[in-house]
Amino acid sequence: MSVTRARWRWVHLILGGALLMPYFLLAQVVVGVVAGGVNALNSAPLSFLAYAACLPLVAVTALFGPVRPMSVAAVRAMCEVPGEWLADGPASSWAARGRASAWWTLHLGTGALISGMTLAVPPMAVMLIAVPVVGQLQDVRLGYGWFAMDTGPYVAPLLGICLLAGLTLCAVGAGELLARMAPVLLGPTAADRLAAAEERAADLALRNRLARELHDAVGHALSAVTLQAAAARRMLGRDPDFVREALAAIEDTTRRTVGELDAVLGLLRDGDPARPDAALAPTLAADLDGLLARTRVAGTTVTAHQDPGAAGDWTALPAIASREAYRIVQEGLTNVLRHGAGPVDLRIRIQAGSDPAHRELEITMTNPPAVPAEDRETRTTGGRGLRGAAERAALLGGSVEAGPHGDRWRLRAVLPLAGEAR
Repeated sequence: MSVTRARWRWVHLILGGALLMPYFLLAQVVVGVVAGGVNALNSAPLSFLAYAACLPLVAVTALFGPVRPMSVAAVRAMCEVPGEWLADGPASSWAARGRASAWWTLHLGTGALISGMTLAVPPMAVMLIAVPVVGQLQDVRLGYGWFAMDTGPYVAPLLGICLLAGLTLCAVGAGELLARMAPVLLGPTAADRLAAAEERAADLALRNRLARELHDAVGHALSAVTLQAAAARRMLGRDPDFVREALAAIEDTTRRTVGELDAVLGLLRDGDPARPDAALAPTLAADLDGLLARTRVAGTTVTAHQDPGAAGDWTALPAIASREAYRIVQEGLTNVLRHGAGPVDLRIRIQAGSDPAHRELEITMTNPPAVPAEDRETRTTGGRGLRGAAERAALLGGSVEAGPHGDRWRLRAVLPLAGEAR
């Protein structure tokens, strides 16, 4: 054990002794009154009785205060116990409070003993060590037979050195005891581990969700911009109006994508999951027409059939369903752009679900099979889009199917609408 570690653990013990003093002073007053109105501090037996009487009070008060957070902070700072061995936050159950109370009692009780020894032993040891060189001390009668000077003047220094060594060993041993007991009494309970696992899972789910946003937004933008630029290059000398339209579409696509990218990166940078939807701004109601227009400018024919049903328009959709539906449509169009498989027939409608009281948003997108690679322009690549679309639908209790359907390729998504927040 290093000297620095032992020193900090000693300080930690003395801190425990200082924290015990209010309890001890109260207990010694009570003990003195019960003993007939005497001062318990003047009697060693009564002082030890007051010390023993204050420990139950320490344990009881520890059940109701913020003991565990304070103790964990002190142990991490002074005892060099690995942080992952200790629990964060206040105790959430009576079992955890009981363990924290046991720690508090052990820390304060042991600390009081070491603190008392630290106050009493060094002066006595120094006096004994100085006996051979300070003549006046040789005439002092200490009152204890084992300190008698007639045993020889050099026995006292040896006793002083033994006292200092004993104090050091006691402090080191007590510090090691507390360091070993800290993970047992302040470590995470099963509930704490479960809460930590849930927090990590929630954080991972948020990061996966933001990764899907980056993939869908940036992947679609790159595919669209690549095709728009290629189309503009081919028409550069023949149709200036088409070139201007393609360049305007590229500008609009990149501007929107930069905005979405900035929102997602802002959430990752701030680490605040409270408003993850801030990065999910595009919705079916507000942005579908623009998405279709940009896809058409890239050279892909898209025929859209929209039927909001009794709702009248898409603004009546729940907000989260509208966002996820937009991303699913975007991913379907991205696949078409990548694989050169147009034209596209897109149908979006609200229909009755399996339960008549509930409704479902159905998205069906069909297009011819993909063009062979040797007949295509160079495209951006992906691989995670359809899996991400399935994960989006699953979050709402829906499903996504993608694969051959007759002589065409079909993407079909069903999103339940019942019970979603607007």
